[in-house]
Amino acid sequence: MLTRTISSIAAITLAACAATASNAQDNDDNFAESASHGRPVKVMIVSMFAPEGQVWLDHLGPWESTPVAGLSPDYPDVHCNKQDICVMTTGMGHANAAASTMALTFSPRFDLRHTYFLVAGIAGIDPQQGTLGSAAWAKYLVDFGIQWELDGREIPPGWNTGYLGINTKDPTQKPPLDYRTEVFQLNTALADAAFVLSRNVQLSDSDEAKAARAKYGYAPADLPPTVIQCDTLAGDTWWSGTLLGERARQWTKILTDGKGVYCTTQQEDNATYEALSRAANAHRVDLSRVAVLRSGSDFDRPYPGQTSADNLLNYAAQGGFQPAVANLFLAGNPLVQDIATHWSEWRHGVPPR
Repeated sequence: MLTRTISSIAAITLAACAATASNAQDNDDNFAESASHGRPVKVMIVSMFAPEGQVWLDHLGPWESTPVAGLSPDYPDVHCNKQDICVMTTGMGHANAAASTMALTFSPRFDLRHTYFLVAGIAGIDPQQGTLGSAAWAKYLVDFGIQWELDGREIPPGWNTGYLGINTKDPTQKPPLDYRTEVFQLNTALADAAFVLSRNVQLSDSDEAKAARAKYGYAPADLPPTVIQCDTLAGDTWWSGTLLGERARQWTKILTDGKGVYCTTQQEDNATYEALSRAANAHRVDLSRVAVLRSGSDFDRPYPGQTSADNLLNYAAQGGFQPAVANLFLAGNPLVQDIATHWSEWRHGVPPR
């Protein structure tokens, strides 16, 4: 009995030593990979679903695919070309965007310390700021979802909306920003450089989009798409309506102290930016190198005489999807190529132009 006990103890000790050696080897391997910082990347293009990523993959290949643990199972690989331009897809919505971006930035497979991030996706658009196919460079990211909401049929007298900032007393007050993700300001110099590089690009259009925008009867909604500068609003709830659109404008003004101009509505950008911010705190990325481009695939409110329900339920009939996707590349690629081909000018920050 004693012999069997001693043998058992010896076996356990040997197993523990083997496990310790194995863990030490794993730690050494992880340290070695971390020490090399992974593959350097000049530009990381962040898309949210397949068509947004595919427009880049169709133009800038050939590509090398690298799997990254923690990315969406629908989009498990990061694709990089010989210019050190990479494309990743997060999956749609706040949760996917945050989780995938965190997985990317904390992966040892890539060195992102000097990388420029281009978040490029389609969005709803305010017809008073742009039109179907318009490509908008943002300076502010505003979260539309972090609000209190009252049923619109039960709002107090004198209120024009059922939305108000959390821990405020009426819809006009700025909240205390306790969540710390309600609003972000991007690097103005980078946003301006991106706009200058792309503002004269001829954008894609479609006959369906031309017919849809003509119903609005006012500019810029009924004009051809152009590259513009205005700000973007995030929230996982798809919405449509003139009154909700007015709240979007008001909310953007409140959170940016009157400096921001709402024009596009999407789901992910505040979540993506917060994940990048966490990585920046760990010295893995540079937050001054984040640009956001959103192109209008559908109007956020109806044309005169149309119902909000019809505008929402038949958004695809507006014909803006294909031009909006194409224009992500057309408007975004001038910045991407300028960074990649003039890296000595961009490596240490946005160059004066």
